[in-house]
Amino acid sequence: MSRNIRAIAAKCCFDVVDQGMSLSDVLPKAQALLDNALDKALLQEICFGVMRYLPQLEAVCNQLMTKPLIKQLRPLQFLLYVGIYQLKFMRIPDHAAISETVDAARELKGQSLTKLINGVLRNVQRQPAVFDFDNAPLAVQFNHPGWFITELQQAYPQQWQQILEANQQKAPLWLRVNVNKVNPTDYAAALTRAGIEYSRPVADLPAAIKLTQAQDVTTLPGYAEGWFSVQDGAAQYAASLLQVSDGQRILDACCAPGGKTCNILELAPQAEVTALDKEPKRLLRVHENLARLGLTAKVIAADASAPDSWWQGQLFDRILLDVPCSASGVIRRHPDIRWLRKKADIAALAELQQRILQQCWVLLAPGGILLYATCSVLPQENSAQITQFLQQNNDARLDLLPQQSPEQPHGWQLLPGEQDMDGFFYARLLKAAN
Repeated sequence: MSRNIRAIAAKCCFDVVDQGMSLSDVLPKAQALLDNALDKALLQEICFGVMRYLPQLEAVCNQLMTKPLIKQLRPLQFLLYVGIYQLKFMRIPDHAAISETVDAARELKGQSLTKLINGVLRNVQRQPAVFDFDNAPLAVQFNHPGWFITELQQAYPQQWQQILEANQQKAPLWLRVNVNKVNPTDYAAALTRAGIEYSRPVADLPAAIKLTQAQDVTTLPGYAEGWFSVQDGAAQYAASLLQVSDGQRILDACCAPGGKTCNILELAPQAEVTALDKEPKRLLRVHENLARLGLTAKVIAADASAPDSWWQGQLFDRILLDVPCSASGVIRRHPDIRWLRKKADIAALAELQQRILQQCWVLLAPGGILLYATCSVLPQENSAQITQFLQQNNDARLDLLPQQSPEQPHGWQLLPGEQDMDGFFYARLLKAAN
């Protein structure tokens, strides 16, 4: 029996919002229930869309229902959001969206609610004014949690709306060419021969290619041969900013899924690279990426904030700290982050980040470079961390990056959507020579 995609989508969204599960964990398992690639893509589109527009979908339901469904029926509440998203934001014919959503209620054991669901969706058809949010709270207007909007308003009084609007866009597919195996210009020519449209929009990222349309990367030229990796343009700066070269001892302290580890080795194939991550199961991806690209690193499952448990005593010439963070810079790529992250998380993350930074600084050789990085836009995780660290370590000096502006004295903050990249922060720290 074929599975109803809307029912699966509703369950996925319920698992994320009500159960606190990541869409990155939930969605692949749900897609495995489907045989057709187009069905898998449709499921992803619906789930991502509901995550992007959740406050507005809730607001529409609140206008058309006397009260939300009870806790035991919450998956069917999300099914309503799935139906409304299709009617408002997708090109699926209205009759198909409504009938498939009503059928999904039966699969979710909501037979008694089919008339209600049908009625709500038909009212969405008839009453376009339910999507008038001009006077709604900012959380509804911009489809983000109120606490996060407040944080952005304080940090970016001139740019907060721009950030929120960028988060609503679909992220493009960026590739990083493996320069060990193929010249970026030659790979671009291979894409042209395959009829795949692309651009190379960033002069200081010569190996970066942005596809005009996202597609299954396994079908791109040279996937099996390890000619490229998938990596957003912002993340591709890490290896070059670290100034790596052959012969160095390099630590990637929070490495999973391994994109930056591989990039380091592409630029310095003869470097001695240690790739560390606290979660053993996430290291499976690191091993897979290294193997596909034909690269070798020492991979360790350990906690970067507790080097006594894994460090052998040899200092590193270069350390990359892409520390655990709120991921508030990659919301456009992972729209569920805005509902999974809570305000209280930020202080706890900031404490962890500072602990990792302080502990790993001890492992850096005199004259070495440590690159601090996050995919966050929140100053508490970025510039504030660098300020605190420099105040407490006399042997540390901030090395200004070429991309830094005078308004960013403590690091380089990329905002979501700049050059069509994710939000990212970099600060390069130099250790005094003995």
